[in-house]
Amino acid sequence: MRNKIIILIMICCLCLVGCSKNNKDNIVENLSKKISELNSYNLKGNLEIVNGEDMYIYDIEVSYQKPELFKVYLRNTNNNHVQILLKNTEGVFVLTPSLNKSFKFQSEWPYNNSQIYLYQTIIKDIENDNEKKVEENDNGYIITSKVNYTNNKELVNQKVYIDKSNNITKVEVLNKDGIVQMTLSLSYIDLKPTFENDYFNINNNLATSSSLDENIKEVSKIDTIIYPLYLPVNTYLTGQNVINKDNGERVILTFDGDNSFMLIQETASISDELETIPVYGEPIHISDTLGVVSDKAVSWNNNGIDYYLTSSDLSEEELVSIANSINVMPVGK
Repeated sequence: MRNKIIILIMICCLCLVGCSKNNKDNIVENLSKKISELNSYNLKGNLEIVNGEDMYIYDIEVSYQKPELFKVYLRNTNNNHVQILLKNTEGVFVLTPSLNKSFKFQSEWPYNNSQIYLYQTIIKDIENDNEKKVEENDNGYIITSKVNYTNNKELVNQKVYIDKSNNITKVEVLNKDGIVQMTLSLSYIDLKPTFENDYFNINNNLATSSSLDENIKEVSKIDTIIYPLYLPVNTYLTGQNVINKDNGERVILTFDGDNSFMLIQETASISDELETIPVYGEPIHISDTLGVVSDKAVSWNNNGIDYYLTSSDLSEEELVSIANSINVMPVGK
């Protein structure tokens, strides 16, 4: 009788272990199924991005409508600057309401790179990692997987936090040292929203967002020239030219050496009518703003100044590193 009881206890223990394993194994499968079946979603929260010793915080709203409509609304809490990443039937755009401009990309965004704020790309990274880990905590589960940020190889892993209702509530992106570099924290989740017909329309988004960005003013002069805090090895400043334009000013900085490049800073103009500018490259976060990166150049706008960084010697990743060091602080004039 005693032997039978022992055997029964062992069977129960094995069943419990098996059930626990199956539950964890099913987490990814269930999450993947849930996301693939969504017809729409609307998420709100905040996004924190670390750049060196600085942190940039955005209010963020993410919207999706099947089959391929995406909108990512970002408001920088420091300067109230608004930008919108938009994918509609016309293409992929970065909207800058303060300048009344949209930048149209020839791009496979968002599926050609990891995106911390889109459910589809988060689950894609999880599914692509055969070594992903699933841990249980008091609130649900944490899934750790590799990521694919092609322009920043320092970002290697993501931690995806899932509640007991199988909703993604927080995502952290970590560098190779395990330090969190980006955090998306969601405070509002609607998995069955309905959107107006013009919700993903360019004109509508520029019109409804421009009034929120009144702190960004047109400037006619570059009061402070900003230099990169990061330079590649054996690279140094060799030229600085200031050029007057009809409606502003342009500064050209030339860096020579083993890894030469050019940095142009130019006063931006606000368009009287909506201006759509075709660009070749991919949308990317440059410090506290959205910009464009290609294989030879990075461009972005910050506080009324357009920046253009180009080099035939440097990789995209190296260009992005230089660009991110430019927005940290002014170091000279």
